[in-house]
Amino acid sequence: MFHIFSKNEFIADKLEGFVDIHNHILPGIDDGAANVKESILLIKSFMELGVTDFICTPHIMSGYYENTKETIKSAYHHLVDELPKHNLNSIQIRYAAEHMVDSNIEQLLKTNAHLCLDEQHLLIEMSYLQPSINFSTTIDLILEKQLFPVFAHPERYVYLHGDLKKYEHYRQSGLKFQLNLLSIFGYYGKGIQKVALQLLKAGYYDFVATDTHGMRHLNVLKSQKIRQQHMHQLMGLLENTKEQFKNTV
Repeated sequence: MFHIFSKNEFIADKLEGFVDIHNHILPGIDDGAANVKESILLIKSFMELGVTDFICTPHIMSGYYENTKETIKSAYHHLVDELPKHNLNSIQIRYAAEHMVDSNIEQLLKTNAHLCLDEQHLLIEMSYLQPSINFSTTIDLILEKQLFPVFAHPERYVYLHGDLKKYEHYRQSGLKFQLNLLSIFGYYGKGIQKVALQLLKAGYYDFVATDTHGMRHLNVLKSQKIRQQHMHQLMGLLENTKEQFKNTV
């Protein structure tokens, strides 16, 4: 009896029509694109992957990236105004933010100074060094505003590794999980890759994004292949992300 096995496939061939909900392509505003020229190069590289729809999420991080609605909106318009000059009229760009759960976020939420991915979802992150002491309080505030907190790249917080119950606790607390696509390919290290695959297998992720900061991320992404055992779940995440955020305002 013969068994036919499909070969591993390039992830780059699976991204047509994908909506990237977490990236740093707005110019000169955080540790992503330094200027409009870099932003345009990133967008053109994304187009080679079939990705033309973006929700840009620059950092709002007290003491490091003191962004506001106004600074993010300004960077957004700076980029959007340049798109026609490069024949990029088909590109769809919206803006939100990646909110660090720090000493400033509760004030942002109380004064409606936060920026959502859509009408329902707010992207948040923690430090890679230690958990935020006000994390639970912040989640409660987000939920009180009838928003879903979207936890960016939970696989990257090493202090959460080794106990899936910690992740289950967060999910039961109302968080949705966003996978960094490069995590499953080992870009951030083998330990993070292992946890990403564990969470993927457990069905803990809701959305997926690139978290692109520069060309290095896209160049690596273009060379990666999906293993068959991960194909179905990853394709489901790509589709779920697209369905939730396609053409949202």
